[in-house]
Amino acid sequence: MIRRTPIKIMTRAVAVAALGLSLAACTATFQNHGYIPPQEDLDLLAVGIDTRASVEDSVGSPSSGGVLEGGGYYYVKSRVKTFGFKAPEVVEREVLAITFDANGVIANIERFGLEDGRVVPLSRRVTKGGVSDKTFLRQLLGNIGGFNPSF
Repeated sequence: MIRRTPIKIMTRAVAVAALGLSLAACTATFQNHGYIPPQEDLDLLAVGIDTRASVEDSVGSPSSGGVLEGGGYYYVKSRVKTFGFKAPEVVEREVLAITFDANGVIANIERFGLEDGRVVPLSRRVTKGGVSDKTFLRQLLGNIGGFNPSF
């Protein structure tokens, strides 16, 4: 009968745990962002008939809209793969564009993916505020003496 000491048992348990953790660290993780309506919901929309309001009722609010008044609706969905220490990689990106005519009626419905061209990085630009380096107290005391009765 072989007798094992508690130290040998603990050493093996730690080795098995370390092996399990190292294998788990090598698996890819995926992050899903955004929303694209299912094809069944899009089939209910009719080009030349449905309006902005009926699109929002049928498939939901868009991820973003056109910059100009009366611009199109854009639904964006992406899937990002992260593997170990490598940089995240976009493995799937899909854009659904619904454009409207001057009367707000659907003019076209298009779907774009990574296979249609290069990866377009989606970025969000935020205007930097002018008061970021001032504390609340500095802002409060900085207004003293700056009163102008003509306003």
